[in-house]
Amino acid sequence: MSSQTTSATSGTGSSEVKQYGITSPISLAGPKPIDEELTQGLESTLRNYGVFETQEEIQHRMVVLGKLNKLALEWIYATSIKKNMPESIAKTVGGKIFTFGSFRLGVHTKGADIDTLLVAPRHVERTDFFSTFYEFLKEREETSDVRAVEESFVPVIKMEFDGIEIDLLFARLALTVIPENLDLLDENLLKNLDPRCVRSLNGCRVTDEILRLVPDINNFRLTLRAIKVWAKNHMIYSNVLGFLGGVSWAMLVARICQLYPKAVAATLVQKFFLIYSKWAWPQPVLLKQMPTENKLNFQVWDPRTNPADRYHLMPIITPAYPNQNSTFNVSMSTRTVMEEEFKLGFQTMDEIYCSKSTWESIFTTANFFQKYKHYIVLSAYSSNQEHHLEWEGLVESKIRILIVNLERNQFVKLAHVNPKKFDALKKTDEKSVSRWFIGLIFQKPEGTENVNIDITAEIQYFTNTVHKQALQIAMFKEGMETEVKHVRKKQLIDYLPANLIRTKKKSSIGQPDRRRSMSETKIEKEKDEPSSGDQPNSVEDEKKEIPVSTIGSKRKSIDTPLAPIDVKKNSDVIKTQSSVTEVVGVEPVSKRERTSEFENEDTCAKKSRDDKSEEKSTIANVDENVEKMEVDTNTEKQQVSPPPPQEMKNGFDLEKKLSTIPTDELVDVTNTQNAMQPVAVKKSIKVTLNK
Repeated sequence: MSSQTTSATSGTGSSEVKQYGITSPISLAGPKPIDEELTQGLESTLRNYGVFETQEEIQHRMVVLGKLNKLALEWIYATSIKKNMPESIAKTVGGKIFTFGSFRLGVHTKGADIDTLLVAPRHVERTDFFSTFYEFLKEREETSDVRAVEESFVPVIKMEFDGIEIDLLFARLALTVIPENLDLLDENLLKNLDPRCVRSLNGCRVTDEILRLVPDINNFRLTLRAIKVWAKNHMIYSNVLGFLGGVSWAMLVARICQLYPKAVAATLVQKFFLIYSKWAWPQPVLLKQMPTENKLNFQVWDPRTNPADRYHLMPIITPAYPNQNSTFNVSMSTRTVMEEEFKLGFQTMDEIYCSKSTWESIFTTANFFQKYKHYIVLSAYSSNQEHHLEWEGLVESKIRILIVNLERNQFVKLAHVNPKKFDALKKTDEKSVSRWFIGLIFQKPEGTENVNIDITAEIQYFTNTVHKQALQIAMFKEGMETEVKHVRKKQLIDYLPANLIRTKKKSSIGQPDRRRSMSETKIEKEKDEPSSGDQPNSVEDEKKEIPVSTIGSKRKSIDTPLAPIDVKKNSDVIKTQSSVTEVVGVEPVSKRERTSEFENEDTCAKKSRDDKSEEKSTIANVDENVEKMEVDTNTEKQQVSPPPPQEMKNGFDLEKKLSTIPTDELVDVTNTQNAMQPVAVKKSIKVTLNK
C-alpha cells in the first residue's frame, strides 16, 4: 500500500492521520500566519512570471483536446473498416485521448505544449498510427508543422493544433473495445504489450500516481510551479541534457508534500531546499514501496539484479509499475551543479523567511555567462530550415555524451551545459544555426605550472556519434554539420548579444545578488589573483567548501571517482516485505512531540531554532521499522568506473579507435559518399593553463 493510517501525537492530543509515502511525516504542524502570508506573496510573484493561464486560454486547450479526440475516433473507425470489420462493430470499438505531464498535473504555463496519448484497440497497429493517421493529421487545416519521430525511445507525433503544440504518443492495448471509463492504472492492461506501448502508457500512469500520492493537490501544484520557475531560471531544467525534467521535479516536490502533509506552499518550498540540500545521493527518492514481486516480468529499477542501476547518480524512481529511474541521464557535473543550487536556494529561503529578501530573489535568472572562464561553443548547422528541427534535436540528444567524455578527462573538473538553445548572432539565409554553450572548470595536477589540455578526442567521438546516428535513421542531409570551439569568457561576445554577457549580476529588486555560488566565488578569486591561474583549490580547501553530508551514507567530494552501489551479500538493497526508507527516514511524529514553547519568540529566530532541531532529527533519526537502501561510496573497496552510455558501447572507443584512423581517412560530414567514415574535427581543440 502506498499510504496507511497512523496515530500521530501533537501538542493538543492524538488523531488518526493518513500516511503518504514510505515513511512517517516529519511534521504534522499546520501553517503559521507568516506561512500563509508568504504563500500569498509567492502566488502573486508567480503571476508576474506568466505561469497561470486565463480561463479563456484553458478553455481553448479543452476545445483543442476535444477536436483531437474526435479526429482520433474518426481515424480508428476508418481503419477498422479498411480491415474488413463490420460497420456496426467499428462504431463501438472506441479509442481515447489521455493527457499527462504538466497539463495533467495542472501546472502548465502559458504557451506550454500538451502531452497526449492515443489509446487504441488491438486491431489498430502502430504502423497505422505513423502512416495513415500521420497523413490524416497533415491534411487537416487545424494542424501545422506535423512531424513523426518514429525511431525515438518513446515514438511520438509532434504538431501544432489550433495554435497549441501537441506531443501525441500511441498505445495499442490488448482489448477489442476501449471503454470510456478506462483506468490506465490497472496493471492488467500491460499484459502482452510491447515495450514501446508500455513506455507510452507510463507517462499517464506516473502522472496519475503522483496525484494520488500527495495529501493536498492545490499546495502541491503551487509548490511545483514555484520549483519549475526556479529550475528553469537557474538553468537546471532539462532531462535530455542531464538535469531533471518535469516529471522528476514533480516527484521531488511530491515527496516533500508527503513529509509535510499539512504545510502550505511557502513552507513546502523552504523544506524542499532544506531536504535536498542535505540529501545523500545516490540515495533514491521513492514515493511508494517498490513492488514485492514482478508479475509481468517487465524490467524495473533494482540495483540488486540490474548492475547498470548501481551507477545511477541521482535516482528518482517513478511510482507506477514498471518502476524506472527518471534521471538516468544525470552526470557528475549536472548533479554537482544541482546540489550547489539546492544549497543556495536554502540560503535564499532563510533570507525570505527573515524578511531580508523577497520571492523575486529566488527566481532571479542566473548569469551563466559570467560563471566560468572557459566555454565550449557547440553549433549545429543545416542548409534547410525544414530539416533543421530534426537535426538540432538529434545533436541536443547527444550532448550528454560529450559531457560524460569531458568529465573523464583528468584535467576537466566540471562541464556545465546551458539548457537554453541560442540562434546565430547574425542570421543569414544560407544556413540555419543552433548553438549550445558548455561552461568548463579545469584543474591542474598539484605541483605543475603549465599544462596543455587536448580535448580533441572527446570532440571527435561526439561528432562521430551524431553523424553515425543521423545515417542510421536516414535523417542525414547535405549541409548538416556540427562545429565545436573552445572560447574564453571575453570571446563570447562573438556569439551572444551583449545584454546576456553583463559584468555584474543584479537581482530583480535592484540589490546586488548576494547568492554567489562556490564556483563563481572561485572564479572571481582567480580573476583577482592572476598568479593562481586555473590552479584548483587544495583538497583540504575543497573539503571545507563542499562538506560531506552526514545523512545516510557519506557523499564524496566532486572529484572523487564514482563507485557503484555496494550490494551486500547478506542483505537486500531493496527490502520487499517492509518499506524502503529514503535519506529522510525519520522516526514518526508520534515519537517527537511538538510543543508550543517557542510561540512567543520572534518569528525568524523561532524558525531558525526549529529548523536546527528538525535538521538534527532528519540527520540522526531513522524509523526503527524501516530498512535503508545502503549506498557504499568507499572507492578503496570498489575501484569500478561507471559504464559508458549505451551510445558509447556501440560507437568508437575514443582515443584507441581515433589513434588508429589514418588522417587521410577523416572526412567532412557533408561528404555523403564516405558517410560511414569518421567525421574530421577541423581543428584540434587545446587549452593551455598557465601559472
